[in-house]
Amino acid sequence: MYPQPPYVLFVAGFLAAVAAGSAFGATLQQFTQKWARDRGSVLLKDVRGFSLQLPYFGICSGVCVFLASGIQLFGFPAGPAYALGASMTGLMALLVWRQLGVILKQLEKGGSKALDLDAF
Repeated sequence: MYPQPPYVLFVAGFLAAVAAGSAFGATLQQFTQKWARDRGSVLLKDVRGFSLQLPYFGICSGVCVFLASGIQLFGFPAGPAYALGASMTGLMALLVWRQLGVILKQLEKGGSKALDLDAF
């Protein structure tokens, strides 16, 4: 007899990541609006503090559970599925966090014109 795939964890991981992503977006938007109003009071490199790290950790946790549960849907055991999901999530999380720092640095240097995405 084969174990049942974790459909509930699959959906719960997705919903957790979406909920934490919403909190992350609202927090980041709040900090950047505060920075835009008074550039001297807040440095954008300081924005990446605990109030932004907590929802980011929530996103990463939800994505890890979502990926691991998705891998288990294909019949893999829980241990290797979570190992693969955690390593994939960890790598993506580090890359995205680094890119966020680069973008915030560009924004602080040149304002919103530094992020002109239509220049290509």
